[in-house]
Amino acid sequence: MSPLPNYRPQQMSLGPLETEILNIVWDLGCATVKQVHELILADPDRELAYTSVTTVLRRLTQKGWLVCDESERAFVWRPLISRREDKILRAHKQLNQFLEVGNPDVVAAFADSLDSASIEQIEAIAEKLKAVRKAREEEK
Repeated sequence: MSPLPNYRPQQMSLGPLETEILNIVWDLGCATVKQVHELILADPDRELAYTSVTTVLRRLTQKGWLVCDESERAFVWRPLISRREDKILRAHKQLNQFLEVGNPDVVAAFADSLDSASIEQIEAIAEKLKAVRKAREEEK
């Protein structure tokens, strides 16, 4: 079972351009402004200033998504969390928002509407939870 990442960005919400640039950095592993700018401009229908890319990379750094290595001549940005960790954090947030409804009837109605593949997934999750809880009890 994938645990929740220890590190979480300070701000999870991202705009469309922030998301696009973060995806580019994820694809490259690490990137300079020039690399990101060139990839965006590879689409002949796109226009985006070099300074706008710099601004967005800095904003992603401030939000806690990226870190900038300023030791080289060209600054290099790299992600602080992976795509997978992002998906885990977003799923966790959505699940908590769903459970905040707090009405057992709503949760039961949702569970009742699931297809058989989803039910199998939930049963697998329940089994993993049992195993995790059992392992915690044995550690005590």
